[in-house]
Amino acid sequence: MHRKMLKSKLHRVTVTHAELEYEGSCAIDTELLKAADIQEYEQISIYNITNGERFTTYAISAEPNSGIISINGAAAHKANPGDMLIIATYGNYNELELKSYRPQLVYVDKKNQITISKNSIAMQVA
Repeated sequence: MHRKMLKSKLHRVTVTHAELEYEGSCAIDTELLKAADIQEYEQISIYNITNGERFTTYAISAEPNSGIISINGAAAHKANPGDMLIIATYGNYNELELKSYRPQLVYVDKKNQITISKNSIAMQVA
């Protein structure tokens, strides 16, 4: 059996550009792509925390260390500069692969600079 699991995510990135007159995709700072193990042209799921929109597109590289998160083409109707997003990728894993499975989770500050990377979500208990 294979299970579809979270492979990686960029958590709470801020949209810097929304370019309607551009071939569809999402341009992401190359350093963020590397940190989250996202390949150029890989399918990504985008969850807009600001307005609740959810959509799928693919990643392309933006200038390293620029903090760029640009939503392009038709998807530009679903996000505006300043919106906060979660960008996720998923992979199919077999039972053997799941024994060593760990997602790559990348957290950023308000300028989309990496603050921490980890492999699990620690739940806070009040």
